[in-house]
Amino acid sequence: MCMLNAYSLFTIFTTTTTTLLSLHVYPSTCVSFTSFVFGDSLVDAGNNDYIFTLSKADSPPYGIDFAPSAGKPTGRFTNGRTIPDIIGQNLGAKSFPPPYLAPTNTTTTTTDDLILGGGLNYASGASGILEETGSLFIGRVPLREQINYFERSRSYMVRLMGENGTKEFLKGAMFSVTIGSNDVLNYLQPPIPFLSREDKDKVSPTLLQHFLVSNLTLHLKQLHKLGARKFVVAGVGPLGCIPFVRALSLLPEGRCSFRANKLIQGYNKRLREALHRLNQEMGPEAIFVYANSYDIVMAIIRNYPHYGFENAYDPCCGGSFPPFICFRGSNAEISSFLCADRSKYVFWDAYHPTEAVNIIIAETLLDGDGSMSTPVNIRELQTL
Repeated sequence: MCMLNAYSLFTIFTTTTTTLLSLHVYPSTCVSFTSFVFGDSLVDAGNNDYIFTLSKADSPPYGIDFAPSAGKPTGRFTNGRTIPDIIGQNLGAKSFPPPYLAPTNTTTTTTDDLILGGGLNYASGASGILEETGSLFIGRVPLREQINYFERSRSYMVRLMGENGTKEFLKGAMFSVTIGSNDVLNYLQPPIPFLSREDKDKVSPTLLQHFLVSNLTLHLKQLHKLGARKFVVAGVGPLGCIPFVRALSLLPEGRCSFRANKLIQGYNKRLREALHRLNQEMGPEAIFVYANSYDIVMAIIRNYPHYGFENAYDPCCGGSFPPFICFRGSNAEISSFLCADRSKYVFWDAYHPTEAVNIIIAETLLDGDGSMSTPVNIRELQTL
């Protein structure tokens, strides 16, 4: 899909005494899809590879089905592409948004990278809406800091394109935010002695839902202040059905944690209402799309044979019991369990879906009806 944005060309002329930067701004002709990705491990494209953290996906068999890397790990927490990867490909992105923390992106990003390359990915595994979320993993980039990183990227755009050019460019870009799962998991998991709060010290589920949504709303408003206009905000999926939560709750096959899913449904309802209010307050120049990932994934789990899956409860990699580690060593004796056909499993590891599930989610959000993406689907959002 083509968009009218500012297109900048710059040339560096070097002489014996000085270096001159010549900046020219022209109206663009046809610009590819551009997205800026924020969130957690569901959409991390490798940022955690560049920080000290226990939350990493930098070793085989992660990425085993990721064609651009020839099956080598890229820091994505699945066997192949993430949902933003698939959506971008469907909408004409020329490449996947690279991780912001990759050495080539932390200081300067070329104009072609920003305008023709598809954007940047700021997401970080183990991160959350709340600053303290994921602290047990040591390193992670909370949502607030991810937005700070985007602000640095924006400053660089302004140096290249000017303030007006940057504003026009960002109007056509898509900002996806997929976060909240780790905040919920931190709340649900049993307390760890000396490291986490006792259950009696936890706030009520209702207060947690309110606190998460109010904080996320502030972050979205900050992105809007920085120029974002097209938002896709994902609800939290049915964590009560992921292998990690089912194992902690000692649930048999076919059962999901009612407590976890009830908490998530309450949060998602509040989030959807908050996005509706933002649309009323900031429309029509800005639009906030609610992505109903919960119902999409629940439909897959409840009727997995219909979607071509054979297993909706066990992870393809790492097994169904602690420590849930997915890895491949130098020989079979030190490798974790890996299923024979990744396309037949709903879950890749104890926390994350397979690429096969990501494809279904992405395609449903792209072209689904109002029950899946509201007020418009993602393909419609792209044309606005």
